[in-house]
Amino acid sequence: MRRLLLPMPFLLMPLAAAGQSLAGDTHELANRLLAQKPDQVVQVGPDTAVPLWRGSDGRWLTIKADSGTFGSAQHSDGPLQFSVVDASRAVSTDLTYGLGSNFQAHVGVSEHSWINNRVPRVIGSEIGATYSSGRYSVGLSLGANSTPNASVLPRLLPGAPAGVNGLNAFDSSAQLNARGRVALDNKSGIDLGASVGRVRLLPGNLLGVNTLDQKALSFGVDRGPLAVGVAGRVMQPALPGTGYNSDRRWSSIDLGVTLRLPWQGELSIGAQNVWSSGNAVNTPAGPEPDQSRTPYVQYHQDL
Repeated sequence: MRRLLLPMPFLLMPLAAAGQSLAGDTHELANRLLAQKPDQVVQVGPDTAVPLWRGSDGRWLTIKADSGTFGSAQHSDGPLQFSVVDASRAVSTDLTYGLGSNFQAHVGVSEHSWINNRVPRVIGSEIGATYSSGRYSVGLSLGANSTPNASVLPRLLPGAPAGVNGLNAFDSSAQLNARGRVALDNKSGIDLGASVGRVRLLPGNLLGVNTLDQKALSFGVDRGPLAVGVAGRVMQPALPGTGYNSDRRWSSIDLGVTLRLPWQGELSIGAQNVWSSGNAVNTPAGPEPDQSRTPYVQYHQDL
């Protein structure tokens, strides 16, 4: 079931603005939204965005809430690798503001969690802008992820699955993202993504370093309900020459296929770490980072 992560007072602000712009005529606002053609409503993903407000000068505001398996989100959101074990789940909410026919600004929040609760949930946020012109669109964004209550939840448990990038001691990250899309027709397209960022680890972690630099590339193709994606990542210590494992580098490639079903279901098949390089460090909690090849099959149903 989709969940909205934005607080209710914030959601009421666009409605208040709409009321002011239309001199309090809510019936006129409703009629205008109902009269819009489908291509006038912003589509920020496979699900439909809900219009909140539209001005007479062409500006508009929409919101979209989504939930799904990590498998379905992995190929479209490449900066970090989230473990797919133990019924992992991701929910997100995006607010998009259109400044005209070609330019959009957006802000979004997300939550990644695991049903076993042995791995802390990861809260993400992103702010950015997108320019689109016909078949082509490009966008830039700044993103951040963190694990709240890191000092309370147990982190280094022997045998516990590594939740983010194969790291048991993941604490937070920040990254600059670039995305582009080429629409082949109204049912298919090609997506490209690149990211440069830094991952911070908990103090006293068993890897022996505090921060890791990360670079990521992603490539995806979709045709109707079928989407295929490949994501590659490279990590290395941010300060070479310091710490126990400062000269190491770890690389990995993930592959996933997602099929959206007519009854609002979603089937994802793929594998994490199809190819990897770099020697992991053996720790009591397991290899660090964990680059074990992990095939998965996940099914998600919206109720």
